[in-house]
Amino acid sequence: MITRAIIRNIANLSRIHLEDHELDHLTKDLEKILEYVVKLEKLDVKRVKPTSHVLPLKNVYREDIVQASLPQREALQCAVSQQNGSFKVPKVIE
Repeated sequence: MITRAIIRNIANLSRIHLEDHELDHLTKDLEKILEYVVKLEKLDVKRVKPTSHVLPLKNVYREDIVQASLPQREALQCAVSQQNGSFKVPKVIE
């Protein structure tokens, strides 16, 4: 059984401040969720194939075609800052 103390402890571990009325609401919600999990555990899924998606999906790739790329000088025209023929960006990793 889920109690207010359990919810308060979870909130404390999560560093979330909850009001008393929120504790009551979340206690009931978590209790319902766990009841549903118990129902799901009783299902016989031995003949159900594992799946990552309910629809048959596949990646569609276009054919790679070699094309001329944008000339370096033209690409660097929009650069805020450049150095030695490359884009210069602020350091983000120490």
